[in-house]
Amino acid sequence: MAVMGTVKKWLGWSQMAASMLAVQLFATGQQLLSKVILSQGTFIFALMTYRHLVAALCVAPFAFFLERGNAKKLAWSTWFWLFINALTGITMAMGLFYYGLRDTTATYSTNFLNIIPIVTFVFSIVFRMEKLGLGSRAGKIKTVGAILCVGGALTTSLYKGKAFYLSHDHHIHTPAATDVSETHWTRGTFMLVGSCLCYATWYILQVKLLKVFPSKYRATLITCIMASIQSAAIGLCLDRHKSAWRLQWNLQLVTIVYSGALSTAATFCILTWSIAKRGPTYAPMFNPLALIFVAISEALVLGEQMRLGIVVGTVMIIGGLYSFLWGRKKEIKCLPQPNAGIEELAKAVPESGGMQLKTLVVMPTTTSPVKSVYAMEEGTLKDSVNS
Repeated sequence: MAVMGTVKKWLGWSQMAASMLAVQLFATGQQLLSKVILSQGTFIFALMTYRHLVAALCVAPFAFFLERGNAKKLAWSTWFWLFINALTGITMAMGLFYYGLRDTTATYSTNFLNIIPIVTFVFSIVFRMEKLGLGSRAGKIKTVGAILCVGGALTTSLYKGKAFYLSHDHHIHTPAATDVSETHWTRGTFMLVGSCLCYATWYILQVKLLKVFPSKYRATLITCIMASIQSAAIGLCLDRHKSAWRLQWNLQLVTIVYSGALSTAATFCILTWSIAKRGPTYAPMFNPLALIFVAISEALVLGEQMRLGIVVGTVMIIGGLYSFLWGRKKEIKCLPQPNAGIEELAKAVPESGGMQLKTLVVMPTTTSPVKSVYAMEEGTLKDSVNS
């Protein structure tokens, strides 16, 4: 029994890690493809509109067949949270990131994604969804890991060091995609910072959305449709020329299909699932890996030179990542369990993919109110309700 339990835990951990790794690989391909077509003049809001229409088509079969039994009339408050979810996580966050990517480089833009875990962590503390935990050894290690990740991201951006090449073979070289213009670099940096703030807000909002609307595939479907409508509305206000919205059989169409199917549909489903299992700070801690993948891809595919600063920053990011995850894992194990004298009413709501969303209603034995605490672990979202 002990061996089976260990194997089950290892399979659960490996499944989660593989899913987060896949998200970063999807993001790497999307970064490189998007940089190329944006440098060629693709209209950003047209790209976002078509991308999320493709994403909605990809998610629709899962929503209709796997969550058919959960279909019910949605309240106005639920529609509000879905609208805000689309506005912050896609329209604003992705739109700002695309503008920042267009004005800078893929590696530089990816660096800013590494700020998201720290901003999310700070937001979680501000909204009392998590505790800093500096009084415990696990909390200190988690905090040091987060700082180390930021330090690694800053090192890759600010410190160049000696230049070298990973390979001297023939590379694909596209000057329009790789040449860096200094004209709008500052504007692009501000856009990327705004994108980070929006993404961090989206991770926090996911916790609220999972409470009011736990059907993750339907939530992703509606979010993509709303984001497409929002992007189209904003885009038509900025540019109504047919040439900006025309689709052709070229790299732009490939990028739209790739981004919609993998970077949006698959990624959003995986992230929603991971947030329900591990909380809002787990998934974004894997974002530093995208920096490593993008830097290596640019070096091998486009023949870009590697810098010593990237290597040093990569080591710091990996060390910080695993320090944070180790500290968080220890904190979850130390979460207080309900007392034996407290009555618990567990209502399980079935989810696709074998995941369950459980609501634990705790009746306190004293007259003092009980604060709402969210303990997210191994597929369970536990909510201690105020008396």
